[in-house]
Parts: sequence; structure tokens; C-alpha cells
Amino acid sequence: MEYRKIGTSGLKVSAISLGAWLTYGSSLVEQQTAIDCIHRAIDHGVNFIDVADIYAHGRAEEVVGRAIKDYQRSDLVISTKAYWSMSDNVNDRGLSRKHVIESVHKSLKRFNQEYIDIFFCHRYDDAVPVEETVRAIEDLIRQGKILYWGTSMWNATNITEGVSVARAINANRPIVEQPEYNMLDRDFVEGPLEEAIAAYGMGLVVWSPLAQGILTGKYNDGVPKCSRGDRIDWFRNYATPDKLEKARQITALAREIGYTPAQLAIAWTLKNPVVNSAITGASRPEQVDENVKALDVEITPELNTRIEAILKNKPTIRKYND
Repeated sequence: MEYRKIGTSGLKVSAISLGAWLTYGSSLVEQQTAIDCIHRAIDHGVNFIDVADIYAHGRAEEVVGRAIKDYQRSDLVISTKAYWSMSDNVNDRGLSRKHVIESVHKSLKRFNQEYIDIFFCHRYDDAVPVEETVRAIEDLIRQGKILYWGTSMWNATNITEGVSVARAINANRPIVEQPEYNMLDRDFVEGPLEEAIAAYGMGLVVWSPLAQGILTGKYNDGVPKCSRGDRIDWFRNYATPDKLEKARQITALAREIGYTPAQLAIAWTLKNPVVNSAITGASRPEQVDENVKALDVEITPELNTRIEAILKNKPTIRKYND
């Protein structure tokens, strides 16, 4: 396993990490299978496990807590997030001081742990002053309940505000942003966000490096009936013909060089110098085995040129029957 520092902080995370979104704690993956995936990842040297309170409405945190209970806590980097509404309570949402502090306490209880390594603000909250959020996080850091904090899907302007406020009140600054980033979804990261991250000594840990599974090649002939993609309403709008055609071409290129399309896609994501970790999902331990082999893929200049030719061109779309 390869380990990378998050920005200029002292924290090191595995280049391949494991996330719980859409899988653990849900009806899609049995609890023991989820635990087996987590154990397999740790066996491979994965030390970073990413969760959020909203994942399976708290159940993902409970599953991860059960999975890690027999491991040395200091060997792992566990993250969680808060922002999204967790109940009908008007204060059980957003980044107010009340919600941030209460959410962290609830997450710790679900994890059955004493601290969280990284707490993420799951979105930017324009209804709450950033200073209120930063001061709440600072208090939790001083209490030892979280060690570092970061943001998720904050743009460059949001990041600048968060860092500026932290500096102004002499609080711990955010060390990491967690955006969506993959071969098919690049615009949010590449440009001003990358520049802000580098300027402020932050890093990126990115989610959906496989574009919701499209870059595994399993949807190359359309979305199979009763598949996960077929059961998630928004997936059909996400899996556009253009994305599917590019995935077919990436699949062919990956097979030509002796790797799976998933391994090539993850390796491409990790070549970005501000990306510290690619958060992968796995519904079976075998998928963990496949994903970690992405570290064996070398993205040479020649290979990158071929990849970019696929990604930047508008391919001719072949029609497939669902």
C-alpha cells in the first residue's frame, strides 16, 4: 500500500481508501459482507475509512464501528460528516454550532469510539456564518473528539472563506476537501479548486473515482435490470450515452494494457498531484482486491495522451437496447 500526506498536514492516509456510501448499513449489502469488505481492505493496508452520518441514516457508522472494534484504533483513520437533515427536527441539519456538536456526539456513539480522525462539513451552509461552524469544530478539536477537519463539495470561494476565518480567529484550518472526481466528472476539481487546495496546503480525498460504477465497465451494454444502477432513480440520468461510450473505450484501453477499467480509472485519479486518496466502494471483498491493484498501474505520458483523447472527444454514440 502507498501512503500519502494530506496536504501539508502530518496525517498520512492510504492512497486507496474505503467508503460506505450507498453500501454499508443499507439493504444493498449484508452486514457481515460489509464487515468482511472492511477487514479485507485493512488487510491490504487500507487505513482510511470514510463514512457520514447520513449514510444509511447512521447505520453505516454502526457497521464500521463493529468492523473496527478489534483493531488498534491508532492504526486507522476514520472520518465522518454532517450537514444533511437527520430528522424532522428543525435544528437537526446544517452547520450550526448546535448541529455540528450534537452530530459529532451521535457519530461517536454509533462508532463506539472516543474520537474521529477527520470531521467533514458535508456541504457549504450559506445559512450559517462560517465562523460559527469553525468555532464549534475548534471546540471539538480542543476536547479531543475530532483531530482534523475538512470540507466536502466546497468550491474555491468557500474554501478561501473557511481558511480565512480559521486564520482570523487562530483556529485549526481545514486540511482536506472531499469532492467528486473521476475521468467523467472533472470540472468541479480541475481549475480554481485545485489552485486553492494547493495554495492553502490542503489535500483532496475524492469520492466516486469509478463514476458510480460506470468506469468498471459493468454498464457498457446498458443498465441491467435489477442492478444497483437500475434501483437508484437518479442513476439513469447520470449514466448518459456519452459517459457510457467513453467507458467502453476506456474498458478497451485497459484490457489492451492488461488491467481492468476500474484499475485504470483509479490510477488516473491518483495521478493528480493534489489527490491524496481515492475513496472506493466495495460490495464484495473481491472488489477490494481488484481496486488496490490500481497502484500497480503506471500512467505514462503516452497512456495519458490516449486517455485524454477518449475523454476530451465527443464520441460517436452507439445505440443499445435496454
